[in-house]
Amino acid sequence: MRGARILIVDDENTVNHMIKSYIQREGFLTLSAYSGREALKIVREKSPDLVILNNALPDMSGVEACLEIRKTDNVPIMFLSHRSEETEKIVALSVGGDDYLTKPFSPGELTARIKALIRRQNYNRAEEYEDAKRVYRYPGLSIDMQTREVFVSGLPVYLTAKEFDVLAFLIEHPKCIYSAAQIFEQVWKSNAICNDARTVMVYISTLRKKIEFDPGNPKYILNIRRVGYKFNHRLLT
Repeated sequence: MRGARILIVDDENTVNHMIKSYIQREGFLTLSAYSGREALKIVREKSPDLVILNNALPDMSGVEACLEIRKTDNVPIMFLSHRSEETEKIVALSVGGDDYLTKPFSPGELTARIKALIRRQNYNRAEEYEDAKRVYRYPGLSIDMQTREVFVSGLPVYLTAKEFDVLAFLIEHPKCIYSAAQIFEQVWKSNAICNDARTVMVYISTLRKKIEFDPGNPKYILNIRRVGYKFNHRLLT
């Protein structure tokens, strides 16, 4: 974990340098960007291990920057924001963010969250290696666990990192029914609170719009009334 490269994206010099000093003490290497475009260039050219992304940048919002990063990279992204509203957090996580930290924050909380995200990423990579040759095929839908590619009717469909993780988790446990809170705890590797359950519901809704032929009458991700969600394993070919 020591030596991991962290990209700090914040246009406030004092904040950028403060975060840099915090995490360098923990043995992390740092890269700095002061705009969204600069951050995208560094992600493309330097491949950092984690991105700390301010939600308000001079040239674009953090959400816009996150969406651009997610087109090509699954690097963990931690949003920073002065805003603590539930809707802000839901939007940030829905577009591909992995964590959301509200300013002001303590150095201890920041570094603890960074370490948790990197551990999770390393764990996911290890799981991906174990699943290297696993491809799930259903009528009209196929999922490649190694490349993290999803195809609907033979055409590629883009999923964010967390959207894929939610789908993969349900597929890997086809006969189990999970509540939204349980899905959050298993996929995000964190204890769920009330708002986090709503976040999962947003992800399920978005997933259905991307992979279901009729999102209003889904055949892949089923909703078991008053219980939770499950994947329809009976469709396996």
